[in-house]
Amino acid sequence: MSAGYGLVGDEEALSSGSAVSARVESSYVISLRDLDMKHVKDFTFVHGYIEPVMVILHERELTWAGRVSWKHHTCMISALSISTTLKQHPLIWSAVNLPHDAYKLLPVPSPIGGVVVISANSIHYHSQSASCALALNNYAVSADNSQEMPRSSFSVELDAANATWLSNDVAMLSTKTGELLLLTLAYDGRVVHRLDLSKSRASVLTSGIAAIGNSLFFLGSRLGDSLLVQFTSILSSSVKEEVGDIEGDVPSAKRLRKSSSDALQDMVNGEELSLYGSAPNSTETSQKTFSFSVRDSFINVGPLKDFAYGLRINADPKATGIAKQSNYELVCCSGHGKNGALCILQQSIRPEMITEVELPGCKGIWTVYHKNTRGHNADSTKMATKDDEYHAYLIISLESRTMVLETADLLGEVTESVDYYVQGCTISAGNLFGRRRVVQVYARGARILDGAFMTQDLPISESSTVLSVSIADPYVLLRMSDGNIQLLVGDPSTCTVSINIPAVFESSKKSISACTLYHDKGPEPWLRKTSTDAWLSTGIGEAIDGADGAAQDQGDIYCVVSYESGDLEIFDVPNFNCVFSVDKFMSGNAHLVDTLILEPSEDTQKVMSKNSEEEADQGRKENAHNIKVVELAMQRWSGQHSRPFLFGILTDGTILCYHAYLYEGPESTPKTEEAVSAQNSLSISNVSASRLRNLRFVRVPLDTYTREEALSGTTSPRMTVFKNIGGCQGLFLSGSRPLWFMVFRERIRVHPQLCDGSIVAFTVLHNINCNHGLIYVTSQGFLKICQLPAVSSYDNYWPVQKIPLKGTPHQVTYFAEKNLYPLIVSVPVLKPLNHVLSSLVDQEAGHQLENDNLSSDELHRSYSVDEFEVRVLEPEKSGAPWQTRATIPMQSSENALTVRVVTLFNTTTKENETLLAIGTAYVQGEDVAARGRVLLFSVGKNTDNSQNLVSEIYSKELKGAISAVASLQGHLLIASGPKIILHKWTGTELNGVAFFDAPPLYVVSLNIVKNFILLGDIHRSIYFLSWKEQGAQLNLLAKDFGSLDCFATEFLIDGSTLSLIVSDDQKNIQIFYYAPKMSESWKGQKLLSRAEFHVGAHVTKFLRLQMLPASSDRTSATQGSDKTNRFALLFGTLDGSIGCIAPLDELTFRRLQSLQKKLVDAVPHVAGLNPRSFRQFRSNGKAHRPGPDNIVDCELLCHYEMLPFEEQLEIAQQIGTTRMQILSNLNDLSLGTSFL
Repeated sequence: MSAGYGLVGDEEALSSGSAVSARVESSYVISLRDLDMKHVKDFTFVHGYIEPVMVILHERELTWAGRVSWKHHTCMISALSISTTLKQHPLIWSAVNLPHDAYKLLPVPSPIGGVVVISANSIHYHSQSASCALALNNYAVSADNSQEMPRSSFSVELDAANATWLSNDVAMLSTKTGELLLLTLAYDGRVVHRLDLSKSRASVLTSGIAAIGNSLFFLGSRLGDSLLVQFTSILSSSVKEEVGDIEGDVPSAKRLRKSSSDALQDMVNGEELSLYGSAPNSTETSQKTFSFSVRDSFINVGPLKDFAYGLRINADPKATGIAKQSNYELVCCSGHGKNGALCILQQSIRPEMITEVELPGCKGIWTVYHKNTRGHNADSTKMATKDDEYHAYLIISLESRTMVLETADLLGEVTESVDYYVQGCTISAGNLFGRRRVVQVYARGARILDGAFMTQDLPISESSTVLSVSIADPYVLLRMSDGNIQLLVGDPSTCTVSINIPAVFESSKKSISACTLYHDKGPEPWLRKTSTDAWLSTGIGEAIDGADGAAQDQGDIYCVVSYESGDLEIFDVPNFNCVFSVDKFMSGNAHLVDTLILEPSEDTQKVMSKNSEEEADQGRKENAHNIKVVELAMQRWSGQHSRPFLFGILTDGTILCYHAYLYEGPESTPKTEEAVSAQNSLSISNVSASRLRNLRFVRVPLDTYTREEALSGTTSPRMTVFKNIGGCQGLFLSGSRPLWFMVFRERIRVHPQLCDGSIVAFTVLHNINCNHGLIYVTSQGFLKICQLPAVSSYDNYWPVQKIPLKGTPHQVTYFAEKNLYPLIVSVPVLKPLNHVLSSLVDQEAGHQLENDNLSSDELHRSYSVDEFEVRVLEPEKSGAPWQTRATIPMQSSENALTVRVVTLFNTTTKENETLLAIGTAYVQGEDVAARGRVLLFSVGKNTDNSQNLVSEIYSKELKGAISAVASLQGHLLIASGPKIILHKWTGTELNGVAFFDAPPLYVVSLNIVKNFILLGDIHRSIYFLSWKEQGAQLNLLAKDFGSLDCFATEFLIDGSTLSLIVSDDQKNIQIFYYAPKMSESWKGQKLLSRAEFHVGAHVTKFLRLQMLPASSDRTSATQGSDKTNRFALLFGTLDGSIGCIAPLDELTFRRLQSLQKKLVDAVPHVAGLNPRSFRQFRSNGKAHRPGPDNIVDCELLCHYEMLPFEEQLEIAQQIGTTRMQILSNLNDLSLGTSFL
């Protein structure tokens, strides 16, 4: 154990701030062995000493539960005072005779000091001057059995507890059952004389607690949703009976209502909110009590034990190709105990359709509001109802005309009776002047309308047409076909607009490729803060930020412009002073910094010279010069502390996303400005005052989106910002691969929408029949009015819906004919001890139980046992909770191990039957021989009466636990203990026809393809068998000779090659193949390694899915027929992640592998960790011959797109390929595996 690491500090780095530089001494090591401390369990620093004092919990000699009656209280704590100057560490105090199961130290905050030791059955407090203890249950005994320990008022076990301090004398503990307990130290001065433990609320099963500040704590959970909880302490003497829940801010309260996590239910409507931790003997009334309220939650889908792949409720039977994938969803077993749940995961969003109309040739759609003029002085009411105002008109632009529809109860066409421009197509439409007017822009003009009546018609230009429009009340920005810009300036008093061509652009010869207006709304606009350093000194509360305050300060408007050269500038409107500019925006650098402010440090000069060199030799590289920005959007969504996002789309389909942030640099900025103004004879000093000099942008990675194919010619705008669609806010990207960008807690979540193929136009719609919904038009010419499914939570990598089960789910399967999900659930049940003990007897041997050493009251104590059942669940329409259609209970002490839907060939009726097969095992302790049952159920035709939905048609008891079942060409394959037996089904019973008696100890998984069997064993790796009908025999073809603790297995099919994949307990994946002709395979007995990879998580389930055709395959469909039979594996892990393994053809693999080798050096990795060493096979000390390196890591390859454009070209050139070739390979991969 080392008491400090040597950081040899370089002086410049330390003195860069105003901080005093500290000197870092060289480290030294304290050898605990010399101090005779073995078996260290925990250590911590304690409060209240001048020098650092470390308390170490260690066990002098080991013991275990079977020897506790002879050797107990083996732990002790030792406090060392560490003097770093003298390099000495004297022992200043210690305490012995702590229980053998003590495992955690909690340092008590000042002013009390000392340390609390937690063990399974008792809590001890020790300091230099005092010590006391508290027994938690009947198993706690004092060291010498003489004096009686003070007992807590209730019985609890504290093994695997987590703890944090809520105040200096109250600690909160969370138990293994998810109870929160409060531990109060009763103290006098610095002497603690009593510990009190009181029950608090039920909560989630935690893996860690951390207090944040003095009013929040975070309950981190691996098994359920993690919660952020606010607590307030009240003195109970002054408290009225019940303390109400603290009102949450509305969004989080809404989010809580939407999230279905049972942990939240426990917290929100569970037991009482204020807790009186008053022990029976407590005389004082000033006992502290706390009230809690949940502020936020993270949805957790782990640990994924198993999943099934089934149809969604709103599936479309006519869908084909990639659109067909959004018919499916993954139903996962996740969580544990009371946090157990079914998680329904979908990668793509499928909106719920309200109505659909055929509408060919549509170019764009817009919805606009209309507010009567008389209501405009009632500003206060306007702010309140702004979000709920209904839309008035829907404007549809067709190829040669425009349609206008009213969006009242029914969508009725009113094209003839309104003054909209309807003779040609519309470029854009929107609201001006606080929604009192509508502006409609067409190719050569614009109209201002009050409802249906035109109030102004503006011809815009004779020579050129309008290409794109951006509206920010009261300005309208037009980009013309001659590369120029025009601004329509509105006058709110008269509700009229006038044309203004900004002088900046009139004089400049630079051609503009894209532009947009950004409205920095709110009483305190965000960008304004970046122009001064004042936000530091005045301490403006940023919390007022997103709140819609009074309407008088409407915020600032900026114009963002990108030029054909790839540069980007931000101007303020209407003065058009440049406030921010960036060179080479299109190259996608990691950070954007204002060019005026770039400190002339060596770093940037290097970049500059590098860029110029690259421009010089750009000729022989790809045509980089014609990549430019085709569309821009900048938006700050509502919410506290929100910051603007900047989006850009390039001609090749790349999407750049940047997030703005405030950067307060060192004091060197003004100097560079002076230097700049000295160089340029212009007086920039007055301009630089208005620059947004503290504004910077950081590039945000977008999770694997599939890029659009590069389109030629002018494209219609693809980005539509939305403020509220079903409670979500963000941006919709239309095109051939439509995407939803949703913004939650300042993070962007990207969700694809596959179900309609290409989408040409999109807009929001809020009216009576469609509450905060959307309208989109597909390229096939259908207009669809939809709503977002409300049950899913979109603040996740994939949209997820959680269905609480109040028990632990173990395995799930999908019954396709009836759309049912049978799953194994176990629920802990408290039973009297004598019942539990009697079930551990071998009934056949007829032994009597010796109860001699158990007293009668001990026999009536209760003990928690898991009771198993198989529930058959049916998904419900329209997001209602899923219904349990039937429950199959197991017998006492019988565990259901596997449930599968099998297809058996009935030898009497000569027909195939689809049945539900369940394998179980009796768990009765180590003295009873293992037995198990196999059960077959038929799922009835009768849907009305749920009683007889499933009926048992067969059950049979076998020796050994039945851990896996599968159907093999109409037969039933059963793994019972160490045997694998194949049965045929006569309709009334199962008869064994073949068996395989190899050395498997316990079969973890069975997979079947045609007549091949792959089985994974818990210790003995994998076996590859075949079944021959003629001789009715199971033959061992080959096996892996290594020892491996398998977690999951599956076949991987690529055309005509068959591989076997297995995951193990060291978080690796290995791929084997069977090659009897190769000499290394010992005449085919041994499976050979094809690839190996360290995933970094325990893979518990593989699912084989056919890969989808990618764009490059479609062209070469004639000769690429072997590509059609290509499968990928979707896998789930115990930490809640989902991954995919897919086969690659040789050429693509070589290209991506050389790219991967380059990226190991080119990409800055998190904490400097090396991906190559991380992905090496971990063998945990066992002998292992490294297999071939035949797998590429897409986690690393994804970073390629995040590199700056010039670096992408350079790397592609170094490995002898092109950037477009690499991107198209990555694109095909993400297309081919866009399941769900």
